[in-house]
Amino acid sequence: MRRSATALLVILAAGVVILLSSIFVVDERQKALVLQFGQIRQVREEPGLYFKLPLIQEVVYYDDRILSLDTETIEVTPADDRRLVVDAFARYRIADVVRFRQAVGVGGIAAAEDRLGAILNAQIREVLGADQVTSDVILSAERGNLMVRIRDGAQREAANLGLAIVDVRLKQTNLPIQNLEATFARMRAEREREAADEIARGNEAAQRVRALADRTVMETISEAEREAQITRGEADAEAAAIFAEAFSADPEFFEFYRSLQAYERTLRGTNSTMVLTPDAAFFQYLYAGPALSGSGSAAAAEGGAAGGDAASGEAGEEAAAGVAPSGLAPSEPPEAGAGPAAQP
Repeated sequence: MRRSATALLVILAAGVVILLSSIFVVDERQKALVLQFGQIRQVREEPGLYFKLPLIQEVVYYDDRILSLDTETIEVTPADDRRLVVDAFARYRIADVVRFRQAVGVGGIAAAEDRLGAILNAQIREVLGADQVTSDVILSAERGNLMVRIRDGAQREAANLGLAIVDVRLKQTNLPIQNLEATFARMRAEREREAADEIARGNEAAQRVRALADRTVMETISEAEREAQITRGEADAEAAAIFAEAFSADPEFFEFYRSLQAYERTLRGTNSTMVLTPDAAFFQYLYAGPALSGSGSAAAAEGGAAGGDAASGEAGEEAAAGVAPSGLAPSEPPEAGAGPAAQP
């Protein structure tokens, strides 16, 4: 009896083990293959509970999510022979799990990523090294179209692995380290040349503005001087007309007034010296007053201009108006024996 119970327990335990080993679960993130002696017997892509033959069949799970792959950094040479260092990343998923198993075997995801990386690198070199694709195109808005071409080209080859490539992106596109300094130097030279051109254009514009301003100033000054000369001439003419009209009204007073101006200019200061004869006409108004005739006044002006030596001649030219000298009375002539010298 005891042996029967033990055997029953063993049978139950074996049954439980066999039952559990024949059940497998596929969740929504996975795909499963049921293999029997290495051959594919079942493909389970939908989530759920499934059965298999215990002991002789095994289940291999594959990730059904979108996976990521970073490619190795490679150098490419665009059409302008300007080498670039490029690396990319791809998003992919297992589209056909049977073909994937047949292509990579027991290597799984690791073997598939090695082969997919080689495919992507080959496509990157092919697309970026094609005709009409320069480094400027790679770094411009056309970059998106280039990545689409890389993705489409890689997809055709990745389909043989049972993979579907969702997207390919270029992470960085840089110059090699050994070319950076030369490139930076060329960029600096280009910027300096552009700056020099801008400065030259600015100086040229400044010269034009200054020349125009100088011309405007000269024209304005010339016009103002011309108008000033015209105004001054008209004023001088009007003043001369007024003087002529005023002096013609009383010529005798005019001669007397001009004699006074001559005295004022001739006898200015304390060191003026004039050598005149006692009967010189220059001082006739000091002797006789303003009641003299017009001819006497004209003779006085003549005598003042011609009398004396060089010193007295200069004083006579300035003698347009003045005051009486301190040594003479305004109405008395000098004594006969006093001599020709007279000092103020």
